[in-house]
Amino acid sequence: MSQRFHIRQSEHGGRQWLSVLVDAMEEASRPEIRKVPCDKQLLAAVEARLSRPAVAYPCYGSAFSFRN
Repeated sequence: MSQRFHIRQSEHGGRQWLSVLVDAMEEASRPEIRKVPCDKQLLAAVEARLSRPAVAYPCYGSAFSFRN
């Protein structure tokens, strides 16, 4: 999980990220991969990241609204 996927938005961007997600899930579901124990530090880092509150305006987001 040390790889990071940077997918550019294109005309097929909506399908591309889904394809990468499906490929990753299929890879993770392989029996030989599931038998490998997960690093405790990695699990702690994921848990810490998921416990943080959601960001109101993630990267490239905007606070602009027509209601202003």
